[in-house]
Amino acid sequence: MLKRNVLALAAGLMLVATLAHAGALDQIKKRGTLACGSNTGVAGFGLPDDKGHWTGLDVDFCRAVAAAIFDDVGKVKFIPLSSKDRFTALQSGEVDILARNTTWTLSREAGQGFLFTGITYFDGQGFMVRKKLNLSSALELSGASICVQQGTTSELNLADFFRGNNMNYEPVVFASADEARKAYDSGRCDAYTTDASGLYAERPKLANPDDHVILPEIISKEPLGPLVRQGDDQWFNVVKWVGFAMLDAEELGVTSKNVDEKLKSDRPEIKRLLGLEGNFGEALGLTGDWAYRIVKRVGNYGEIFDRNLGEGSSLKIKRGINSLWTKGGLQYAPPIR
Repeated sequence: MLKRNVLALAAGLMLVATLAHAGALDQIKKRGTLACGSNTGVAGFGLPDDKGHWTGLDVDFCRAVAAAIFDDVGKVKFIPLSSKDRFTALQSGEVDILARNTTWTLSREAGQGFLFTGITYFDGQGFMVRKKLNLSSALELSGASICVQQGTTSELNLADFFRGNNMNYEPVVFASADEARKAYDSGRCDAYTTDASGLYAERPKLANPDDHVILPEIISKEPLGPLVRQGDDQWFNVVKWVGFAMLDAEELGVTSKNVDEKLKSDRPEIKRLLGLEGNFGEALGLTGDWAYRIVKRVGNYGEIFDRNLGEGSSLKIKRGINSLWTKGGLQYAPPIR
């Protein structure tokens, strides 16, 4: 009987929590701003300048959500969160969405009550070392000291990689990526490990960037994407389809520069995307032109990739597996129909 009562109480508490978090879209509309949990500063993903202006792939994703809701990319409040604090902030409702280069894992959904809405960047963990070490492979790092950020999948993957290859290493753990990079730069560690995209973003901050090389091995799968709390299907669908709309727009050749001209298109797929046919926006709780707003105000996926990470940025990261499926990549979205 006691066990049954405990289970009933737990179920009741879960229901209360779910109801408390339901209706996020209505709450955001009433509040007039979207609260976006962002990085404390990673170039290409989320980085504020000295005037407080944010740029990055994750930043643009939150702006796209704001565009879909408000037709105004300025109605976003970016809240910088450390790796340690990011999940608590989402669980507590401090932020509506976490878009902070976070890896999609089973435990984060099944164990912490989140739902990932898609993959905005396919990544993998790598290593950076000094050129003078003359290393050509991560398999040559046995016995090395390695700087890594605490509370991340990078810390866990590092242990798995060395154990799996019967190698020894000394982890040197730090609370933030900034601290880990500075420690590596000062010589406290032989190597620095994080997602490969993060290594490219951190290398220019080193005292002598050209003295460092990123080793070829990618030791993990790091599917990065936004996440929301469980228990609010409408909000989950809105955020999910914002990402899909940007991918569909790129595939259909609809950009921020030609979207007004595309309103004249006879293609059924483009008409549905831009709200000229069907009531897809209304089904989400948005206006019919929700996807038009996204593309007009922010751009399609290819545009935000290029300006934040690709050839239009200082990082010059190749699209690679983040290309559309039609171009040999993994980015693929369901159709709007």
